[in-house]
Amino acid sequence: MAPRRPEGAGAFPKAVDTPAPEKPDPAELYAALDLGTNSCRMLIAQPKGSQFHVVDSFSKSVQLGAGLEATGRLSRSSMGRTVQALRICQRKLRQHKVRRMRLVATEACRRALNAKEFIWLVERETGLAMEIIETEEEARLAVISCAPLVSVNTRQLLVVDIGGGSTELVWIDLSNVPKGERPRAIMRLHVGFQSGPSPFPKASVVDWISVPLGVATLRDQFNDVEDDSARFALMSWHFEENLKEFAPYSDEQAREGFQIIGTSGTVTTVAASHLGLRRYDRNKVDGLRMTTDQIDRVIHQYLRLGPEGRRRDPRIGRDRQALIMSGAAILQALMRVWPTDRLSVADRGLREGLLYAQMSADGVLEDGPF
Repeated sequence: MAPRRPEGAGAFPKAVDTPAPEKPDPAELYAALDLGTNSCRMLIAQPKGSQFHVVDSFSKSVQLGAGLEATGRLSRSSMGRTVQALRICQRKLRQHKVRRMRLVATEACRRALNAKEFIWLVERETGLAMEIIETEEEARLAVISCAPLVSVNTRQLLVVDIGGGSTELVWIDLSNVPKGERPRAIMRLHVGFQSGPSPFPKASVVDWISVPLGVATLRDQFNDVEDDSARFALMSWHFEENLKEFAPYSDEQAREGFQIIGTSGTVTTVAASHLGLRRYDRNKVDGLRMTTDQIDRVIHQYLRLGPEGRRRDPRIGRDRQALIMSGAAILQALMRVWPTDRLSVADRGLREGLLYAQMSADGVLEDGPF
């Protein structure tokens, strides 16, 4: 399947891990739920100055897209698992009396022939009104969530969001934005990639693309290849082939002033493996910069472990071991194609972008520094 292409600020609420007051005012609470091809994740947060406190969260692998590649439909079992997870989310929302929320579904529901039936089932069984968002909005929300990680020295920026069913890439030119304004210029993209005139320095979106290959869909396409190393090499090559329509793919790019930010479970898992963490620590992972050599060493270690070794490795975990090599294949292809020796790791993404958009629209955030 060919990649789909488009036709043609305020302060960012950085997630804070310290607890909010014991009984936050329900009127101040916001929720964001991201239902992807593999995972169901939710954040409930309270605005606090120019940031937000996370009050409650939920994350579970539901494998909604299992079998979608072969049938084009969401299976009865995957819908059942997902509804069970969404019931837990509904209870949390009810417990906290959340009224302001946005609950979105992405690639699996965009592609499934029975997506409308599933959305109706969710509402009937849980009372939750899910919406299926388009690829541009998913890419845009991922980009603005990563704004605090943009270096003031970055002139060309590539933000990559590796999902379960698709991978979004956004290439942004910041060369005409003053250094101190570059992170804030990224935030202003929340109004859209093709925004009108602005009194502020603007980040220019050179190109963006949604490749219909994520960790689950890429794995499923090469499930018939038995050899672990051969399967990995084929997945990496296949993903790179799908980048050919992305405008900056073949252009010569200067290494200096170029930054890649990666946001996904793959990227954070590779970072945790590099750091040797036995227990995941977001404070150590979010914002970490890894060199190409460090990433390659982790990937080669995964290949040496083999499927059984990866399954037993606590840094990967039983849920993620089946997906880590397809994600690593995507990551290796990206680092091979573009001229940088470092990747910025972002433990943030669609949920944080959804929270920012809601809070910004309501004007509940104070202006302040990142």
